[in-house]
Amino acid sequence: MTIGDVAARAGVSKSAVSFVFNGRGGVGDTARQRILQAAADLDWRPDSRARALSRSRAQALGYVVRREPELFSTDPFFPQFIAGVESGLSGIGYALMLQVVESEDAEHAAYVSFARESRVDGVFLGDLRMDDTRPDELTRLGMPFVMVGPAGPASGDIAPIGLDDAAGVRRAVRHLSALGHRRIAHVGGPDRYIHSHVRRQAWEQEMAHLGLPPGPAVSADFTGAAGASATHELLDLSDPPTAIVYANDLMAIAGMSAAIDRGLTVPGDLSIVGFDDIPLAPYIVPPLTTVRQDVIAWGRACAHALVALVEGKEPEAVQLPSVEFVVRASTARVMR
Repeated sequence: MTIGDVAARAGVSKSAVSFVFNGRGGVGDTARQRILQAAADLDWRPDSRARALSRSRAQALGYVVRREPELFSTDPFFPQFIAGVESGLSGIGYALMLQVVESEDAEHAAYVSFARESRVDGVFLGDLRMDDTRPDELTRLGMPFVMVGPAGPASGDIAPIGLDDAAGVRRAVRHLSALGHRRIAHVGGPDRYIHSHVRRQAWEQEMAHLGLPPGPAVSADFTGAAGASATHELLDLSDPPTAIVYANDLMAIAGMSAAIDRGLTVPGDLSIVGFDDIPLAPYIVPPLTTVRQDVIAWGRACAHALVALVEGKEPEAVQLPSVEFVVRASTARVMR
């Protein structure tokens, strides 16, 4: 079946069929319904390659992740976010092009390739950094982009799409304080990331707000190995913490294992809070108290926003689910 067959069945021109399936105006409601019905009857869909050529677009969106492959493969955030993006793109003729790179030079080369070879129409800009130069770089390349994460120094007038990480961390600290904990430590992500800074700042501010002494903090890299190492570092202190708030669940689960290996009980000797609420969190022993964020909905919203930007449309207001604090069995009233 061809576009001509659809036009003939609906009693309209091929141009009218093209207008309807490319989201353009100029076709009345009655004719539009006849076209859609004719296409359904004939089981016809527009060819994505032809649409891309007619629109002078690649019909693809790019996502460059600068992480070592071993780190990327173990971080549960990425598959959830990518699943959300894909769900937002399904059915509207766009594909996702993912590149995992290890260096700043490789990252720069990927963006230049995307732009100069017209391989994608826009990009998702994640892992926002404190001194991020990528927004300026992409602007110079003429590449539309959506910033994924909390606002930071490099955001400028561009509002990133992100969840309220700080609210979740503050809630975790309040929960531990209510259980009688005063020595509450934090294991965060790399200092270069804005989301690491936001979570650590929220921990510091809530501790101060509650009148608690500043606790120790360790920067890690979101991996299990780094979470275990940071936990050992904190527990080796002369006055170790009775509770630790981690920047992701993977480090929290590894930290729990490290504490148990030292002969401690969780939560009897040490309370542990994660962040993300990954699918494994309710099933470890003890089940992990954590901050839940809907990463799939986040990815879907970013996809819709970037497609609107690429197509020159006004993006809809983004309304993401609020983060939730999920209390399970890895936290308890302080015993020492």
